[in-house]
Amino acid sequence: MTKQPSVIRRLFNYALLFRKKMVIALLILLLSVAAQLSGPYIVKVIIDQHIAAATELNWYEVDPAELSSAINLVTLFDRAYVRSDWIPKQEINPNWPIIKVIQVENSQYMIQSPSDEDQLLTSSDIYSLYKYDVSPVIQLIVLYVVLLLLGGFLAFAQGYLLQSAALHIIQKMRSDVMRHIHSLPVRYFDNTPIGQVVTRITNDTEAIKELFMSFMATFVVSGVNLLGIYVFLFILDVKLALLCLLIIPIFYMIMKLHLKFSKGYIQVMRARLSDMNAMLNETIAVMPIIKAFRRERATVEEFEGLNHDRYVNQIKQFRIFSISSRNITNLLGSLTVTLVIWYYGGASLTTSISFGVLFAFIDYLSRIFPQIIGIFDQLTNAQRAFVSAERVFHLLDMEGIEIEQQGTIQRPDGLVRFDRVSFAYKDEEYVLRDITFEAKQGETIAIVGHTGSGKSSIMNLLLGFYEPNHGTITIDGQDITEIPKQALRKHMGIVLQDPFLFAGDIKFNVSLYNEHIDIDQVKQAIKDVGAESFVQKLPHQYDEGVVERGSTLSSGQRQLISFARALAFNPAILILDEATSSIDSETEGIIQEALKVLVKGRTTFVIAHRLSTIKQADHILVMNRGEIVERGNHEDLMNLEGRYYKMVQLQKDN
Repeated sequence: MTKQPSVIRRLFNYALLFRKKMVIALLILLLSVAAQLSGPYIVKVIIDQHIAAATELNWYEVDPAELSSAINLVTLFDRAYVRSDWIPKQEINPNWPIIKVIQVENSQYMIQSPSDEDQLLTSSDIYSLYKYDVSPVIQLIVLYVVLLLLGGFLAFAQGYLLQSAALHIIQKMRSDVMRHIHSLPVRYFDNTPIGQVVTRITNDTEAIKELFMSFMATFVVSGVNLLGIYVFLFILDVKLALLCLLIIPIFYMIMKLHLKFSKGYIQVMRARLSDMNAMLNETIAVMPIIKAFRRERATVEEFEGLNHDRYVNQIKQFRIFSISSRNITNLLGSLTVTLVIWYYGGASLTTSISFGVLFAFIDYLSRIFPQIIGIFDQLTNAQRAFVSAERVFHLLDMEGIEIEQQGTIQRPDGLVRFDRVSFAYKDEEYVLRDITFEAKQGETIAIVGHTGSGKSSIMNLLLGFYEPNHGTITIDGQDITEIPKQALRKHMGIVLQDPFLFAGDIKFNVSLYNEHIDIDQVKQAIKDVGAESFVQKLPHQYDEGVVERGSTLSSGQRQLISFARALAFNPAILILDEATSSIDSETEGIIQEALKVLVKGRTTFVIAHRLSTIKQADHILVMNRGEIVERGNHEDLMNLEGRYYKMVQLQKDN
């Protein structure tokens, strides 16, 4: 068996199917992050180059005649001043007096030469100092607002594209699972509870959807945001950014431990959910039996046991999540901010620090931890999704036959031969041993025997639901193992003991929307099986609605519709598996009359407990413990006075 790719690899391959949309979303995300993260840097520029510039930078008292008209000048107290950032360094005269502007509480003072008295600045004086900064500050604020709006719009666009791609991925995955289920052998459905299969298609794929829609969006967005934040941190202060970079490996180790300890709990939670779905499906399907045998309390207790086990594991997983997510993240976040303040506080004792850089650094730093918390919040969904993905891919890895590759064969004549066929559902526990018989075109073969004798197993092999362990089964001389299964079944019709009707109407349940079966053929099939009388009495006749399993119809009516369905497909081989067991004597008589015409030209197999329905069969095979113990027509077997004779006598006595 070839080794299957990892779950992550296979999920990634599904994502690649919609790579164009996802690449566009990622490019938009980069633009969105750049726009949103530019804000603190713009504020840093406003603080350092404009708001704090008057008090942080030097002022020079100058003679206006010495400067060009392009250089900004401020006139206060009948003197002219120029700020150091307004004039090129090479044009600064070292003889110019240096003036400082300081702020004491809510007042600002201009400190001139030691011989001059400090000047208290009025509001108009302060405006004069900042008049050349007003326009740039307004422009930067407008740019800030524009970037915020642009970032918000881009975030919406990338979120929409990313999540729509995620929905397409899950739509494709669900279709793949549903298509693959139809290719699986019947053996799988015999051994797997229906609820577990339903869970694979619904709950498990829904969990994977959350991976693509929530976790992937959060992880990608947070990852790009973290990358952008660290780029700006390195622009602001390389040394401190390197120190803050240690946050990432610390959180990586915490997340790794979180995933390690919580995975087991999540696997149990998903398994219990699947068990509960299977039990619910079974409970609802057999509710009358549960009530009849007073099993309500025991059933509820069994369900509560599964539910409690899931609850206990969910509590344990939540405990791990609570400890390792927000608590540790917030603690490390607070310690990191304290470290930054301590770093800049110490630097202020030896040199002048930039308040804009301090503001921007703390702002960027505060944006790191919500991204990490967002990733933590989605870890549980991610683990649940990976567990679900393992289960879905395990189902997809099961060997099946693609329906599209079935091929076609010509309508067979109906010559069926079993040659020394033996079969076991499990290991060497054979239910059929050395079965040999031949059914010619147009013949009716009846198979009788007690429950468990192997009657239905013969039909399961003929339909290709299972392969024989030994021997061959041929139709018109061709081994059925060499015939595509769908092509084989196309020319077979079957009526089961427990007929299943689909939600829809009468005509749909006969034609199953087959394009080759029109309404006239539907009506003819219903007429041939003797169901016309009761169908025409229905309020909407052939358009009468049928609920799932046909529970609004009697068992006999359901069987007649099922019989009409088989006949409408005009099969070369007709199989009646206990088809008359649920029909009253009057209805059975109608079917027997119809069969006399309908079996002509067809090979018909009849499995029946009620021996009165097979007296006209060309050959009767009597089964016992997987072997044919008697064969012949009704009269021959009655004259033999063997097992068949005893079965007939027992039914007469009853």
